[in-house]
Amino acid sequence: MCPLRLVLVFLSAALAGFFAWKSIRSPPPSPISDGSREIGDSSIKGRIRGAGKVIENGFWVFVDMASGRYLWRAMKERLESIGCMIR
Repeated sequence: MCPLRLVLVFLSAALAGFFAWKSIRSPPPSPISDGSREIGDSSIKGRIRGAGKVIENGFWVFVDMASGRYLWRAMKERLESIGCMIR
């Protein structure tokens, strides 16, 4: 496996994690600007659950990219779209 691929996947994951962390820690919208929603503990818990799901999906994307499975699926779909058979 190419070491550069691991470096790029790590940097991409670090950047995605940084933006996910910043969006989770951002202050919630002001209740004055949006009177139709209540801001409370339930919205914070929902954001934390959503962050957990993002981390889980990110882990599996990392595994797919590091193992080459992502490239194999992309190549397979492309060959199937032009009519080649892959076994």
